Amino acid sequence: MKRKFLTLGVSALTLAAAGPVAFADDEADARIEALESRIEQLEETNRRLLAYLESQGAPAAHQAPHAGHTGHAGHGGHGADTVPASDAPAQVAHADHHVAHHGDSMNDRFVGLSTDYSFAMLDHAEGINQRQLIQLRAMQSGELDNRVTLSGGITVLANYQRSNSDTKFGWLMRHPTSANQIGEEVSELVVHSAQLAATARISDNVTAYMELLYNPEQSFGSGTITDLNRNQVQVRKAWVMYGNLDNSPVYAAIGKMDTPFGLNDTVSPFTNSTTWHSFAGLAYGGLVGYYADGLHIRAMAIQGGAQFRAANTPVNGTNVPSRVNNFAVDVNYTAPLGEDGSVLVGASYEHGSPYCQAYPVFHFNPCADNNPAYAVYSRVRMGAFEFLGEFQETTDVWPGSAVPDPSNPLSVYEARETRSWAVGGRYGMDIGAESLLDLSLEFSRFRAGADGAPWERQDQYVAGLSYFLAPGVNVFGEYIHTDGWVPLNFLSGGNLPGGATWSEFDATTDILAFGVQATF
Repeated sequence: MKRKFLTLGVSALTLAAAGPVAFADDEADARIEALESRIEQLEETNRRLLAYLESQGAPAAHQAPHAGHTGHAGHGGHGADTVPASDAPAQVAHADHHVAHHGDSMNDRFVGLSTDYSFAMLDHAEGINQRQLIQLRAMQSGELDNRVTLSGGITVLANYQRSNSDTKFGWLMRHPTSANQIGEEVSELVVHSAQLAATARISDNVTAYMELLYNPEQSFGSGTITDLNRNQVQVRKAWVMYGNLDNSPVYAAIGKMDTPFGLNDTVSPFTNSTTWHSFAGLAYGGLVGYYADGLHIRAMAIQGGAQFRAANTPVNGTNVPSRVNNFAVDVNYTAPLGEDGSVLVGASYEHGSPYCQAYPVFHFNPCADNNPAYAVYSRVRMGAFEFLGEFQETTDVWPGSAVPDPSNPLSVYEARETRSWAVGGRYGMDIGAESLLDLSLEFSRFRAGADGAPWERQDQYVAGLSYFLAPGVNVFGEYIHTDGWVPLNFLSGGNLPGGATWSEFDATTDILAFGVQATF
C-alpha cells in the first residue's frame, strides 16, 4: 500500500510538472520513461528496506494489555491455583496473538515494565515457590513481550514491639537476637527490604531471571542493622529456564531458586507464617516441572550440604555442598469451585530437611544423616473469601532437640520430630473504592521439642488488613502476638553456662506493624 501511494504521488507530480505539451514531445516521452525507471528502482529499494526492518523486529504499535490487579490474593492471575476457563482456547488465542503482533520476531521492544508481574515475582508472602510458573503464565498473558522486563520493589516498615522477657522478641520478620532488640520495648522506622530484578526473554522458549535483594532486618550478617556486614546486596535468586506453555506443558530450570516443598504462603499482608520460617527452602539445583489442566508436578535435584535455607544433607560427613544428593518433589492440583472459586490441594516430600543437626544446634552445621520431611496443604478461594491450611513434619526426630548429657536436667526431654502447621483466612471487603480492603486472620505453630520443654513450641497469631492504593502499591497494618521464644541456634542449649537453654516457653511478644510494599 505504501508503494502504491509512492508511485501515484511521484507520477502525479511528474505529470503536473511536464504539462500538456510534453505528451507531444519525443524528448518529454524519454523523460517520462526515465522517471518511471527511477520509480521502479525506488520501489525495489523500499521493498528491501521494509523487509530488512521486519527482519530486525521493527517497533510495532501493539501495546500488551495490563492485567487488572485483583487485590493481594490475585496477583494478576499468575498463581498456580488460578484456573483458566479452558487451557486449549487460551493457548490458541495466545498463538494467534503471537503471530499477529510478533511475526518472526519474538520481541517488539527491548526494555519494559509489568507491575502485576513484578509484584507477583517479588512478593515475599504469596507464590513463594511458584516463581517459574508465574513467569510462564505471564508469558502466556503477554506481560513479558519485551526482551527484558525490569522489576523492583521496596518494603518500608514502622513497628512497636513489647515482650514480657528481657531481649526476647518472638517476631521472626527480623532475626530475634540481642543485636536487633534490647530490653522489653523496641520500635522501628526502617527499610525492611529492597529488590531489583530482570527477566530476559532470550527466545520463545528460553527465559533468564536474576533478583538482587537488600534485607538488613533478616540478613545473617554480623552486627546490628546499621553494620556494613548486614547492609549488603546479594543475588537472592537466579536461573535460566526452558519452557513455554503454548508449546509444551513441560519446563525446566537450573539455578538458585526456591525448593518445591509445601505451600509456605500466608494470608497475612506482611508477616510470614511459621511454616515459611520452618521449611521454605532456597538452594542451588535443577528443576523440572509439568503444568496442564490444573495439575502441577515438580521435581528438583538439590545441591547437597547446607544450602541457603531449609535444605541440608551431609556430604562425606560435612556440610560442604560438593555433591547433588538432595531432592524435593511436589504435586498439586487445582479445580474450579463454583462460578468464581477454586480449590488447591497438594503434597510434597524433601529428602534432606534442615532439622538434622546434633546437639548443640547451630545454623548450617553438618549432619550425621539426612532427615526427610513431608507436607500437605490446601487453599480454597470462594468469591471474596480465601482459606488456607498446611501441615509439615520431618519423618525422623531432630537429634538436636534433645540434650545428650544425662547430668543435665534438660535431658529428660526426648528428641521429637520437627513440625509446623498453619491455618488462616482472608476476606476482601468492598468499601466502594477501586480495590478491596483485605481483612485476614492466621495462626501458625512451630513445634521443635517434647511436651513441656522450654523449646517445645513457638506460636504466632496475626490479624491484618491491607489495601492496594494502586497496582503494585500495598499499604498494610498488622497486630501480631507470639507465644514462646525458640530461636533455631542453640534452641536446646549449649551456649550458656551449666548447659542451660535460652529458649523460653512462657515468653510472649506483642507487635503493631504498619508498612508499604511498593513495586514497579
